[in-house]
Amino acid sequence: MKYLAMFYDTLSELAQHKLRTLLTLLGMIFGVGAVIAMLNIGEGAEREAMKMIETMGLRNLIVDSKSFEEKELIEQRKHSAGLSIRDGEVALASLPFVEAFSGLKEIETYSIFSAFGQTKSTAVGVSPSYFELSSLQVQAGRTLNEQDHIEYKQVTVLGSQAAKQLFPNEDAIGQNVKINHLWFKVVGVIHDPMLKKSEFQGVKLGNEQDQLFIPLNTAIFKFQRKKLSSELTSLKFRLTADVDSTQAASSIEHLLTRRHNEVDDFTITVPAQLLAQQKQTQQIFNIVMSCVAGISLLVGGIGIMNIMLATVLERTKEIGLLRAVGATQKDIKMQFMAESFTISILGGLIGVVFGILLSEVIAMYSEWAVSWSLTAIVLSFSICALIGLTFGVYPAIKASKLDPIEALQSD
Repeated sequence: MKYLAMFYDTLSELAQHKLRTLLTLLGMIFGVGAVIAMLNIGEGAEREAMKMIETMGLRNLIVDSKSFEEKELIEQRKHSAGLSIRDGEVALASLPFVEAFSGLKEIETYSIFSAFGQTKSTAVGVSPSYFELSSLQVQAGRTLNEQDHIEYKQVTVLGSQAAKQLFPNEDAIGQNVKINHLWFKVVGVIHDPMLKKSEFQGVKLGNEQDQLFIPLNTAIFKFQRKKLSSELTSLKFRLTADVDSTQAASSIEHLLTRRHNEVDDFTITVPAQLLAQQKQTQQIFNIVMSCVAGISLLVGGIGIMNIMLATVLERTKEIGLLRAVGATQKDIKMQFMAESFTISILGGLIGVVFGILLSEVIAMYSEWAVSWSLTAIVLSFSICALIGLTFGVYPAIKASKLDPIEALQSD
């Protein structure tokens, strides 16, 4: 009851100086809001990065065929045929840390349409294992299987965007799609992971939703390809869990370089390294933003101390009167500590709301991912309360040590 009465007295005192209290609160509000917004954006960026990495596969290595000008390509093909299915088979057979591989061949498409619509999406031929290695799941139907690949079947799995364009308001499963000169039966539609960004550390992602997947053998043997182009556009390798991805990339690069007669006609992307770079960048961002938010909270704490010192001078006679009627130094100290703590608590609560709104505004205009973090709210609110207590100590001690007689005689 004693502390509750003290809290009500504190609110009553603060209410008598509304403008001054509001100005004092602003420092804490902006500080807490900045901390929450920063941590929410950081949490959102980390989760978005993990979603994007899942589409690449954290345990995968991606080998892409390089593109060259025609004259350079002619010279390259004298020594290397480029990426091929055989490259993947040799790596799987000779490197113990390679669990599986999949190939992808881009098809030069000039027309894709159905009875219900058309699209400018692209078609690619993929190995049956491509969907598992790329963490692609179907929202309807099935993925391509080994039988489709062996029998050169004309079946296709659609990305979600391609499905919407080809079959608006229609069920795509079982329907027919014409890719260039061939008709394909739709057997599945890919689930859309709803990525906010199309690139991760310079690597393009998410284009699977705007593609049509057909069996790799069908793509290689039933579609024309550009003169001197490689058999595959890219290879994807799944590594064992116990191997270092950097060392694995070095071994695969050495193997393929030897198979390609020392011709530099491919690049290797290591998703694990990209994730490490992203985390390092995010850590630097968090440190910088934490410093900015911390300075804001520090300024807010200084504001609380300044106001409380002014309050001590303003209420000197009141303090003297309280001491004269029996209030102890502890009572005076607790009263002023309660006022600074209440200011910080109110600033913290309003700051939480401000931080949530700020996160929404930033997400809306910058298209950054934002995830709500209970840790961010608790941490920022706790720091705010701690700062309020810390910066209220000195004014409270100063008030408690005033001489009652001198205080009553002060002007």
